[in-house]
Amino acid sequence: MRRTAIALTTLAIAATATLTACGGDKGGTDSKTSAPSAATSSAPAAAPSKAAVPDAEAKLGIPPKPDAVKQAAYIRALTAIDPDIVHGKEDKAVSRGRNECRSIHDSPKDRAKQVELANLRFTSPTHPQGFGPTKAAKIRDVVHEHLCPTF
Repeated sequence: MRRTAIALTTLAIAATATLTACGGDKGGTDSKTSAPSAATSSAPAAAPSKAAVPDAEAKLGIPPKPDAVKQAAYIRALTAIDPDIVHGKEDKAVSRGRNECRSIHDSPKDRAKQVELANLRFTSPTHPQGFGPTKAAKIRDVVHEHLCPTF
């Protein structure tokens, strides 16, 4: 999701620069002697601010990364369901949970869809097809409780 927001912002900046550069020479001056425009200078384009990414994620229904205390409680709750859900990759479990929050946000009344997506999203080397509907429902509930309780 974060990559998508960054890619979209970069694409918008590039499109704007391209449109500005295509304005053409209207004054009849020799393009070899005219000063280069800002759009064609070699200075790098400004990167989106760090604040813009979390704002874009929030609009998409992705909560901020949890603090250390919330993350530890979330990981403990997932491990209580099945230790293989986290399988030593806490950052991946948090990322998957944040993405699951988007599913909860986008389909708030469709629990079956949320559980189905949790089953597809939470996999491990020994559970490449997910953990099944019963554990996926528990995973969905843990995500909702610990990462996005307001959805």
